[in-house]
Order: sequence, then C-alpha cells, then structure tokens
Amino acid sequence: MTAERHAAPAPWVLLRGLTRDSRHWEDLPARLQAALPAGTVVRALDAAGNGARWRERSPASVAAMTEDARASLAGLGLRGPVRLLALSLGAMVAVDWAARHPQELAGAVLVNTSLRPFSAAHERLRWGCWPAVAGALIRRPDAESLERLVWRLTSARPRTAEETDALVARWAGWRDEAPVSAANAMRQLWAAARFRAPAEPPAVPMRVLVGAGDALVHPRCSERLAAAWGLPLQRHPWAGHDLPLDDPGWVVQAACEADAAWRRAGQLRPASTAQQATR
Repeated sequence: MTAERHAAPAPWVLLRGLTRDSRHWEDLPARLQAALPAGTVVRALDAAGNGARWRERSPASVAAMTEDARASLAGLGLRGPVRLLALSLGAMVAVDWAARHPQELAGAVLVNTSLRPFSAAHERLRWGCWPAVAGALIRRPDAESLERLVWRLTSARPRTAEETDALVARWAGWRDEAPVSAANAMRQLWAAARFRAPAEPPAVPMRVLVGAGDALVHPRCSERLAAAWGLPLQRHPWAGHDLPLDDPGWVVQAACEADAAWRRAGQLRPASTAQQATR
C-alpha cells in the first residue's frame, strides 16, 4: 500500500470568474461533494471584492488574486495539495497558482478560460459582446437589468420565461446584497486582460472543459490551450460560458473522472514520485 492510498482525499477548491462569487455555483458544490469519495472536502472561495468580501479591494493582477486565494485557504485551515475547479478568470488564477506554487496543487480542471499568448483579444471577449460589456460598465444599470445581460451572455441552456425570471431575480438579489463596485470590476478586468500564461505547461495535472455554445469567450481559446500544453479536452456540445450553470451534472462527472484518474496515477507511483509529479 502506498502513502497515496492512506492519505485523505485531496480537497477540491472552486474558483469563480469575473465579479461572481461562491453562490453562483448554485448547487454544484453539494453535487460534487456527494459524487466524490467519502471524506472529500469541497470549498468554494469568494475572491476579494466579490460575494461576502464585496467591501474589499479586488487585486489588479492575477498573481495577487492567487495569493489572495492561498491566504483564504490558509484561513480555512485547508492544507494542500488541493484540486481546483476553476472557471474563466478563476482558471487564470489556477494556471498562475500551478506555475508558481505547483507543490500546493494535486490537479486543476480549467473551464472556458482564455489565456495570452494562446488567444487573441477578440477571441477572449467576442466582438459582439464588447458594446454590451462597455455599456454596462459605463451606465451601471440596475441589478436586474445587469443580471439579465449576464444571463444572456453566459448561458445557452433553454429555459422557460418563468425559469429565466427566477434565475435573474435570484442573481439580482445577491448583487443587491453584495454589490461589486465599478472600480473592483475594472480591476478584475484589467487583471484578466494583462495575464500571460507561461509558454510551458506547469507541472500539475490539468484538463480543460469547454462549452461549444460559449457566446462570451470563443471555444477555440480553450482548444488552443489544450493543444499547446497537451492537455485532455472535453467539449460540451451546447453549453455556454457558464458551463457549471448550464449543465452542472456534466461538470461534476468530468471533475470526478479527473479526480479518479489522478488518484489512480498517484497509486501507481511510489509516494516520493507521486509527490514530485505535482511539482
């Protein structure tokens, strides 16, 4: 028996995207917790400036966001290595984390992300979305109007008018409770725009999930990243940018498959080799 078999399951940490918080995972954390091996810890983090931390100043760089996430984990008493499920801007943080602190990660699932130098600006934010995003930043519409715009840009799942209204109303209520300031939204945008991934893949097992119906970020951004780094790529046939919202069951299954594959890989190596594999 190896040390990997005796160790507790690696915790899963969930990182959201631009201006979103842990509540926007909806019921996915509970689903993931139920589907993973017994005893696995699942925690969704709020980044500075979002959610419960809306009064804080958002970092203006992805590297600083990584350090913020690491501090949050330490505050929760969670010890690594951990596995990450990270969406969009959260996936940029995951890549930076893997590049600079690989010993702290046991794997990362990157969802609908876009990274320089693998993608152009008009792919990272599709041309058709620029006017709507710019208008929202300038005019600062009411919470319900803004959340309806977010829903339109990030979701491709068919819903009835009643279902859509309920979702938008829930999101608008959260925004009213924890409003993300315009300054914090701009800092998050600035951090995402400036982040540049390393040319070589970090020494952390990773895989990429992409929704074919992403109207915000072109799917080829994820496809190019996977090709450049030789990462496994799983394509959802219709989901939008918020893939965990559109099809949470599919994302949970993909994360569990990754978890099982990484655990098997660790069990096949001596403990010392398995530890080095995440570095």
